[in-house]
Amino acid sequence: MSFDGSFTHAMVHELSQTLTTGRVSKINQPYANEIVLTIRANSHNYPILLSANPTYARIQVTQIPYVNPPVPTNFTMILRKYLQGAILKDVSQVANDRVVHLHFTSRNELGDQQELLLIIEIMARHSNVILVDGASMKILDAIKHVGSDQNRYRLLLPGAQYIMPPKQDLDDPFAGVRDDLDQTIRDYPNQEVLAQTLQHQYQGLGKDTAAALAATLHETGDHAEQFQQFFAGFDHPQPTLEISPKNKTSFTAFPYPTAGTQQSAATLSELLDTYYQDKAERDRVQQQGSVLIRVVRNELKKNRTKLKKLQRTLAETENADEYRIKGEILTTYLNQVTRGETEVTLPNFYDENRDLKIQLSNQLSPNQNAQKYFKRYQKAKNAVIYVNEQLKITQTDVDYFNNIMAQIELAAPKDLIDIRLELQQGGYLRDHDHQKKSKKQKRQKVSKPDRFTASDGTKISVGKNNLQNDQLSLHTAKRTDIWLHVKDMPGSHVIIHAEHPSDETIMEAANLAAYFSKGRESSNVPVDYLPVKRLHKPNGAKPGYVIFTGQRTVYVTPQSDLVEKLAD
Repeated sequence: MSFDGSFTHAMVHELSQTLTTGRVSKINQPYANEIVLTIRANSHNYPILLSANPTYARIQVTQIPYVNPPVPTNFTMILRKYLQGAILKDVSQVANDRVVHLHFTSRNELGDQQELLLIIEIMARHSNVILVDGASMKILDAIKHVGSDQNRYRLLLPGAQYIMPPKQDLDDPFAGVRDDLDQTIRDYPNQEVLAQTLQHQYQGLGKDTAAALAATLHETGDHAEQFQQFFAGFDHPQPTLEISPKNKTSFTAFPYPTAGTQQSAATLSELLDTYYQDKAERDRVQQQGSVLIRVVRNELKKNRTKLKKLQRTLAETENADEYRIKGEILTTYLNQVTRGETEVTLPNFYDENRDLKIQLSNQLSPNQNAQKYFKRYQKAKNAVIYVNEQLKITQTDVDYFNNIMAQIELAAPKDLIDIRLELQQGGYLRDHDHQKKSKKQKRQKVSKPDRFTASDGTKISVGKNNLQNDQLSLHTAKRTDIWLHVKDMPGSHVIIHAEHPSDETIMEAANLAAYFSKGRESSNVPVDYLPVKRLHKPNGAKPGYVIFTGQRTVYVTPQSDLVEKLAD
């Protein structure tokens, strides 16, 4: 289900009950299109996410952790100026549209009370978060500025008058039933066509909601009563996550008819956290890591092209012995070769004296032709050594960047900081923001690995990128701790902080290693484990690369619920 007007109605009701009379304690903008307001209400802190993400726009209470940028944005500073300490008076929805108003009251610089509106418009790529002066309806600022060149109907710029989005000429389903409902049902006996017709009559019906409503109205009974009971479900939600037979997930305010399975959640916000956690994180990583992804892809493409060229060169050098043999045969039978010939056939004493045809240059003497073959042999022989060295180096680079790409795919937004630092240290990415660093400036610290606790209380650490892996495995872990890594594929370094962990702890740590690896979606993933003292990092090896001996291997199937259970 999309975050349609009817779901917005249910969410506004939930937020209003939870947050009204609460006070704004924190304001952060962790991502380009998303604001998190922490509101203190009823002795609890509620982080309210207002997302203008083009794909995942929404409003909810969220418990998903985030990392703030080191420098707050201008929009964050404006919100802090006007809303820090403000009281939330009400949460309202415009008709059944996807527009939510957060009504605040606060004191201005003179101490006078002022009314403020924080408006979120949930409209796909046109989504926005706008701060408006309640008295004048002038825009104080917006998370996305929209000028006249982008929208002739209204400006979304500081100082402009706030104008509502164009109103749809549709009925609000929460205001009552249309008089022609029975006639509409008779006119459209096909359920799919009825659903489309209802969408053109009533405001705020997403495709799934319209389909569920049409299915309800096709049942025998009082259609007006069925209609009202359906929408009463949004006032008394039973948050539901649906998993289709094709393993696609969707969310609804209450159970809709489905052929798949359904799971319940305590609140609509918890439901959205469950649904969006992976999807929104992937999107944030793609947005924030776009430069890193481009750099890594370019390096991969360059090295793969180089690898193919080297392999072709190596194939050509396989003729090296042929050059030597021809040179030796020419030298042996010089008296049978006449200057000016372009080819000669001589017995090959390396092949039972069978005839061997040898190409000659008519510009060279017989001896010079023989020396030419010896030179070609020596060149090819030298090339074999060089090409094999380059093949090894290039294959190492390909493996390294494949590993980096896998880490980006598995990363949370906060993990990108270390990956960026690693690419900068390797000379693959220029640090434009810090080109003029002072000598006294502190060196950027590597973030700490994720921490987990096994069922028996043993501590487990998981590195999420190469810098963390190096720090964890080579500097932080004790020599007697146990190190784990998936076999023959990119993945995290995992450390069990114990010398003799139980079999259960080893299996739990192996599950973490498999989950935080390229094998996350696989089953029966092999995981190597051994004491840290058997690890060794070769001189000059790239970050995250180690060699080891004496490992044992276990096989596990990654389980996300186990990972959540073990997380600190």
